[in-house]
Amino acid sequence: MEKEFLFPQIKGFVHGSDYNPDQWLDRPDILEEDIRLMKKAGMNSVTLGVFSWAAYEPSEGEFHFEWMKEIVERLYRNGIYTVLSTPSGARPAWLDAAYPEAMRVDARGLRDRHGNRHNHCMTSPKFREKVAAVDRRLAECLGSQPGVILYHISNELSGECFCPLCVRKFQKYLADKFDNDIGKLNKAWWTAFWSHSYSSFDQIEPPFANGESSIMGLTLEWRRFTTWNMNDFMKFEREVLRSVTPDVPVTSNFMRLFGGLDYRKMAPELDVISWDNYPTFHNDTESFADTVSETSFQHALMRSLKRGRPFMMMESAPGLVNWQAVNKLKRPGVHRLACLQAVACGSDSVQYFQWRKSRGCAEQFHGAVVDHLGTDDTRIFREVAQVGEALKKLAPVAGTLVNARAALLFDWDNRWAIWDVRALAADTKKYEETCLDFYRAFLRLGVDMDVVGSDEDLGRYDLVVAPMLYMLQPGTASRLRDFVERGGQLLATYFTGYVDSDQLCWLGGFPGDGLSELFGLISEEIDSYYPSDRNGIRLKDGSVWEVRDYAEILRVKDAEVLGVYTEDFYRGTPALTCKAFGRGKAYYAAARSSAADMTELFEKMLREADIPVKRMPPNVEYHVRSGGGETYEFYFNCADLPTVVPGVFGTDPETGVRLEGRLALPGYGAAVVKI
Repeated sequence: MEKEFLFPQIKGFVHGSDYNPDQWLDRPDILEEDIRLMKKAGMNSVTLGVFSWAAYEPSEGEFHFEWMKEIVERLYRNGIYTVLSTPSGARPAWLDAAYPEAMRVDARGLRDRHGNRHNHCMTSPKFREKVAAVDRRLAECLGSQPGVILYHISNELSGECFCPLCVRKFQKYLADKFDNDIGKLNKAWWTAFWSHSYSSFDQIEPPFANGESSIMGLTLEWRRFTTWNMNDFMKFEREVLRSVTPDVPVTSNFMRLFGGLDYRKMAPELDVISWDNYPTFHNDTESFADTVSETSFQHALMRSLKRGRPFMMMESAPGLVNWQAVNKLKRPGVHRLACLQAVACGSDSVQYFQWRKSRGCAEQFHGAVVDHLGTDDTRIFREVAQVGEALKKLAPVAGTLVNARAALLFDWDNRWAIWDVRALAADTKKYEETCLDFYRAFLRLGVDMDVVGSDEDLGRYDLVVAPMLYMLQPGTASRLRDFVERGGQLLATYFTGYVDSDQLCWLGGFPGDGLSELFGLISEEIDSYYPSDRNGIRLKDGSVWEVRDYAEILRVKDAEVLGVYTEDFYRGTPALTCKAFGRGKAYYAAARSSAADMTELFEKMLREADIPVKRMPPNVEYHVRSGGGETYEFYFNCADLPTVVPGVFGTDPETGVRLEGRLALPGYGAAVVKI
């Protein structure tokens, strides 16, 4: 597999940050000093213009781009490229005063007032008209500059709008989806319940805070519509840019495991996937290693949105942030670890928010490469410069990929459906935490997993884990069946296959849509546990997995029983099963146990899938990138004490030192090894 560089201009890693020169236009000395400091920090890129609308267009129709053109040219002359953002993430005051329809309406039906950011109406024709005007001028004035390598659409797209325009657009969206047949919608949403049937599409309202909340299909479709509408707005901006400069690639920065938008629906419209990474390092609710592995899961999710090419870590904090519950300093070494972890998981960029701290307003104390002190004589600046130097030495790694053979299924639709279902227990559904628990268990075995949707092709994988696949999309059951039949190893869990994509329960037994045949069983009941309840799953070798939160009672048809319950009236009944199907195997875990308890099962599945296991010492994380005939291993010590990793052979590309079976890592140490 050949390497694919994100940008031919930079045959290596992008190292940069958000830069806001419009805040310093009255200080040319600072702007000049910024260039010197960027070069010293090893920066080869900046993101410009994210919130510059008022500077571009101080009053309606009065455009000024000459100041930005001068900055882009000056940066380019000094070897620094530009990621050029559209400014739609924060509206100028003149726009809201003239066109109040551009401001969103919240779930209570109240119109926002001017202020804050990320709160535009996606539907408003006037807002789109004004966005198109500034975007077109931006592309005409700056898009063809040789220093511009990427467009960045808006910023951290998010939120929903309940204004009359969006309500009418939602009604049309539903009419189109259900072929203008209100009867089809009523059937799909089961609206005969509580006499909530509709007689026309214009009777349907979004789920206002004081409105309809009993129709699961309505709530789900509103979330789907919000993604569709935001995607429509994002594509609208993209097309304006492409109409002027069609060859400049486009991205928009995503936000971790964001619940408000289905990123899988948006990813195909972008040339590059990018996201903003702000872990809560050094908190007192989890170990540092757990914080790091949770970040790894987020990277894997973003990597999997556009498999086959690297992604970008568009933002991260070079120091602390100012908006978390506790804004903790990164300990020495953690910045390097976090940056190289992004690289290890498939990012070809390390970028920060922000370059220089603002003097005032909401983010004046948000971390930056350059502090209010204004010099390079700070711990943060030195650590950023060290990362810049490391990325130069690791340039051959850029363009390689994480080629995972195992995958974890994670669906936004399924997530939303589990949020809304009136079943199980109020506080222990924990779909996201359950997916993360499985991901971490495989990470401890040295196995990278992609995080993919249930509507995706599974042909490239040999092992798939599908936790709590409550909702089955059309075709999901057949894809899982085909995956196992051709030799794949599949693990599903309790709460699988209960509803279809409209949230109607499958008839004939769970899991539905033919999955009961694949697994050789039917789930008759599911029990929800209080924290004081106790049960276990006893395996054939006598070991016991602790059961917590949920346990299904199974009727097994033709699957092998690997474990049974130890307590309660269903003691001795099946709790863990396996059915050989075609050339593969379909495992079913009917109760929630910790993934750590299930490690031996995972190792067995990995052996069957012929995927190598590389057990890591405690608190050590491991990843692999390969391509162009080269393979690189990454090791991270997620603890503040030194550790040794055995069985490491290769060369450290930063130092040239040859490793002959022993890798010593300092506290919070990170190492790259070329095999």
